[in-house]
Amino acid sequence: MDNNINNFNQNADQQNFAQQNTQSQDAYQQNAYQQNAYQQPTYQQNAYQQNPYQNGYNNMPAPANNGEPVSIGQWMLTLLIMMIPIANIIMMFVWAFGSDVPASKKNFFRAQLIWAVIWIVLFIILYAMGLATFFATINY
Repeated sequence: MDNNINNFNQNADQQNFAQQNTQSQDAYQQNAYQQNAYQQPTYQQNAYQQNPYQNGYNNMPAPANNGEPVSIGQWMLTLLIMMIPIANIIMMFVWAFGSDVPASKKNFFRAQLIWAVIWIVLFIILYAMGLATFFATINY
């Protein structure tokens, strides 16, 4: 009888071991294919999408002679054009905001335009103060 009980216990132990073994294998397989909360999904780029920076060429045009210094002859011509009454204002804007203008000339005319705005604002303020003073003295 003890022999039957030992066989029964051994069979029960083997069944428990086999059951635990299959449960652990199932859990391992589920964990291997399921994503953990701490894992991030991997994304792949589709074949039809291309990185625009891998084309081998630049889409923006290269700036024309922006690094070259302006010669004396070009400055002489620039100063001559600045003596023409209405053309000087137009050319100041062209040279200040043009795309193919050397950087030194562009910066010079931007500074000129800023100074022009400052002088216009000061002139308007002083003119308004002069008018206010004039009309204040008329009433007396």
